[in-house]
Amino acid sequence: MIESIIYTARERLGTMENKGTPSNFIKNIVIEDLQSGKVKQVITRFPPEPNGYLHIGHAKSICLNFELAHEFGGRTNLRFDDTNPAKEDTEYVEAIKEDVAWLGFEWDGLFFASNYFEEMYKRALILIQKGLAYVDDLTAEQIREARGTLTEPGKESPFRNRSVQENTELFERMRGGEFKDGEKVLRAKIDMASPNVNLRDPVIYRVVHTHHHNTGDAWCIYPMYAFAHPIEDAIEGVTHSICTLEFEDQRPFYDWIVRECEMEQVPRQYEFARLNITNTVMSKRKLKQLVDEQAVDGWDDPRMPTLSGLRRRGYTPEAIRSFVREIGVSKSNSLVDARMLEHFIREDLKLKALRTMAVLKPLKVVITNYPEDQTELLEAENNTENPEMGSRQIPFSREIYIEQDDFMENPPNKYFRLFPGNEVRLKNAYFIKCHDFVKDEQGNVVELHCTYDIETKSGSGFNARKVKGTIHWVDAKHAVPAEFRLYEPLIMDDTQGDNEGGEEASFLDNLNPNSLKIIEGFVEDNMKEAKPQEKFQFFRHGYFNVDPKYTVAGRPVFNLIVSMKSSFEV
Repeated sequence: MIESIIYTARERLGTMENKGTPSNFIKNIVIEDLQSGKVKQVITRFPPEPNGYLHIGHAKSICLNFELAHEFGGRTNLRFDDTNPAKEDTEYVEAIKEDVAWLGFEWDGLFFASNYFEEMYKRALILIQKGLAYVDDLTAEQIREARGTLTEPGKESPFRNRSVQENTELFERMRGGEFKDGEKVLRAKIDMASPNVNLRDPVIYRVVHTHHHNTGDAWCIYPMYAFAHPIEDAIEGVTHSICTLEFEDQRPFYDWIVRECEMEQVPRQYEFARLNITNTVMSKRKLKQLVDEQAVDGWDDPRMPTLSGLRRRGYTPEAIRSFVREIGVSKSNSLVDARMLEHFIREDLKLKALRTMAVLKPLKVVITNYPEDQTELLEAENNTENPEMGSRQIPFSREIYIEQDDFMENPPNKYFRLFPGNEVRLKNAYFIKCHDFVKDEQGNVVELHCTYDIETKSGSGFNARKVKGTIHWVDAKHAVPAEFRLYEPLIMDDTQGDNEGGEEASFLDNLNPNSLKIIEGFVEDNMKEAKPQEKFQFFRHGYFNVDPKYTVAGRPVFNLIVSMKSSFEV
């Protein structure tokens, strides 16, 4: 599966823009480093923790790391920062690999932080031998309380001045499994009065008796991310360690680890603003909460901002890459309008998607003067903006379906669709005029009676008359039953982005109860063999994708990707 995705991704990369990545401050640093000889080859990495599925925010980091290295003839590694076994799983590893490949990138090296555990352990021993790390017996809460504030220095642990020999023995016993979870930790010994709280003797190892997805039960002590990450970068020879702004205050500790652990290679960390989008949850922790509480249909729910969710909904990797390029890279946090992403999927699909007709809320129309046993085939273009997509034939007979919204018994002014006595054009077919209708016991219109004008056949060139309204339809005799899944934003407040913090109550309170609407309708006869992940533009409705999860033979399920138009302008 992954191999085939990578092959397709390699083909896509061959057709990507040759103009290079847009200019930004990180790219300028790379150029300067290459020109000065400070760096011989650019090596970047994308280092997700396998504790959830990737989301659209990760796409920004993926594109930045891979495209920068690609442009300058460098290399990019995919590395799993799996230092927290309680939250990590092989399922997430495989999903991340699939998403990166689908997005259009091929990694040069595939690594796991857990493969470096022995090396990290040795580097921790170096710190102990240098008097720069100690085993602490304080609890996590006590350590937190003693750390101080931004205006007050922290307090030293009573165990801070243990001897090198005692710390070495205790650390070896921690590895040997003699202590319970939380009973002891290893802390870096730096400065409890530092104005940077991250340098106030941070924890670098803790005891965790939990099975690890990659190393099994070989370890019961695990390095903290802030300790492991710079060591991993140094081992792999990463030249530009690119991360988001929340790690900016961690950079002094990053440099301290590289220096004091005596790493041969010296990577440099650079930070950029993370992606925030209106109406969008951008926290793996919160996304996992939605999945665990079954508020959504799994990680790949089309309402989710995960790459697998966007893929299932119908977004293309080309659209996502274009979106990421447009928003750019900066040091300033900002909130991106979700309609901007929608703009790029419209732009990508407008020349690719077959244009066809679907009726989502069917209303039967009987054309009373059309021969009862006759069916004719009408010619229709597959994409009016892309003649190379050719044409198709659609059946037309006495009974058809139109949208319920395309008829009104008592219409307002400037309503140009069907009403008693009015005439409209059927897309790719004829003019029809309504002369009667049938209601059910509740007073709902359930059937229209119309006549057609044989001289008004679309494309005949003989019709001189004009009408103001054009509506779509499907032939009732050949219509294919279909399910349509219509989506609204998962988060109701259109001014709200998301971050890793925030109150859980407000997060759940802002969920949109109308984010999914499922309705039954019909599509054209040619759609009965529609394959999962095929994309179509339904006349007047928007772009839709064939759902890969619920579609069965002869009965497609369509996910709304995006509506036809938006007021957003790039």
